[in-house]
Amino acid sequence: MKKISTLFKKDPNDLGRVVNEINPENEWVFDERVKATRKWDGTACAIIDGELYKRYDVKKGKAVPENAIPCQEPDFITGHWPHWIKCDRSENGNKWHFEAFDSDLNLADGTYELIGPKIQGNPERVIKHILMKHGEFELNILRHNKPTFDTICYHLMEWDIEGIVFHHPDGRMCKIRKSDFGFKR
Repeated sequence: MKKISTLFKKDPNDLGRVVNEINPENEWVFDERVKATRKWDGTACAIIDGELYKRYDVKKGKAVPENAIPCQEPDFITGHWPHWIKCDRSENGNKWHFEAFDSDLNLADGTYELIGPKIQGNPERVIKHILMKHGEFELNILRHNKPTFDTICYHLMEWDIEGIVFHHPDGRMCKIRKSDFGFKR
């Protein structure tokens, strides 16, 4: 799962916030019919050939774990290089991954977000560990009108979600988070 860019440009004076200027690579969100889905606040996972994987970020200068699957080329500016590494049942750090994986026998290959009581402080407030398939929970923000900076800001202020992921039919994606506007969850 490739890291995706933020819909709006970052504020040069506060890189944790955005300004009302679209990242040029994401103009398509406003020009074309796209899908908007809920961004879950958890940890990324994948099911590949029926096997469970978790995302692992190889930091600049660190060795790539054996059998790791790269998600994209390394980012030479930030040093981030995300990979998928297979979850091992014998490792305690994978306990919650397998609790979610084992509770749903109908999980198809694809990318997911692991959410639950022991993940990121449980901002999603769920009672058990589950895998939420990326791109499945569609939001109605785009049903009638094209989004604007102000309408997106308003929705993220009102909704108790981490953010929105926009999906182009050709596979491109970009995101915007509540925190990009300075809102806490």
